[in-house]
Amino acid sequence: MKYILDRLTNHEQLKSEEAKQILIQISEGEFNQLQVASFLTVFMMRSISVEELTGFRDALLELCKPINFQGETLMDLCGTGGDGQNTFNISTAASFVVAAMDVKVAKHGNYGVSSVSGSSNVLEAMGVKFSNDEHFLKTCLEETNLTFLHAPLFHPAMKKVAPIRKSLALKTFFNMLGPMVNPAQPELQLIGVYDLELLRKYQYLYQNSNKTYCILHDLNAYDEISLTAKTKCVTNNREIFISAEDFGVNPIFPEEIYGGNNLKEASDIFYQILKGNGTNAQNNVVCANAAAAISTAEPVSIDEAYQEAKIILKGGKAFEILNKLQKISAR
Repeated sequence: MKYILDRLTNHEQLKSEEAKQILIQISEGEFNQLQVASFLTVFMMRSISVEELTGFRDALLELCKPINFQGETLMDLCGTGGDGQNTFNISTAASFVVAAMDVKVAKHGNYGVSSVSGSSNVLEAMGVKFSNDEHFLKTCLEETNLTFLHAPLFHPAMKKVAPIRKSLALKTFFNMLGPMVNPAQPELQLIGVYDLELLRKYQYLYQNSNKTYCILHDLNAYDEISLTAKTKCVTNNREIFISAEDFGVNPIFPEEIYGGNNLKEASDIFYQILKGNGTNAQNNVVCANAAAAISTAEPVSIDEAYQEAKIILKGGKAFEILNKLQKISAR
């Protein structure tokens, strides 16, 4: 590790195979926590290269416990996190709406590092069981259209660095990797990233994949559609900007999508939104992100998908999925 750190502090970049191997070594516990923390810190101080990102991704995919849903066409709605905005769990709530719209969702998520509540925090608080058992995960997907893949159960490297990431409480390159390393490797993805530079790197990597994707970056520095500003949207075949007006609503204020000061507040917000008791701003943001996902998965306009998502959310169908997941988890 000393040799690698010497090179990195002298502004050298790693080749993809080097990046892959060092992450494998980290997962095998070959370095102490100070060395790993130093390694992570380098990439907080300078931009990560596409080669480095590729190597880290390949390492996590090689090491992960795979899950095979046998021919199912799956979608993931996953942001990088690390935007520092502390919104409520928008993409997680949107995942329930998308599942209620009859698209099968394999949601990849983790505990929050730089925010009060990540997707794992809020779903755990809702009583959703975390498991890497294939039968359990398939049961969830078959009965609810949604299954949740808690990252540490599938990625040993993430588990090794979790205490260090928690202590640092800052975004690291693991945030960048989250959407790319879903162990189910879904064909359809809605991906949110926290800056435009990372959006371009994701675009480069995804345009050489066999996925159907939509990569989002909100210009107010959110890793999802916030409706506070325009959102850059890059898909397989076009680049556009999406704004609140495209959904027929007015722009909202950042404080209207705040995620609370602690996990209890975050969980209450999430629960009330799925139950159909969210504010107009909360509902609009959830449905805008669900619509972006649906229009990625199916040949429908984003406005048409948005109108349908509003009906689904207000009608309680997303809440029904949460209730079913709770019951499956309690069996």
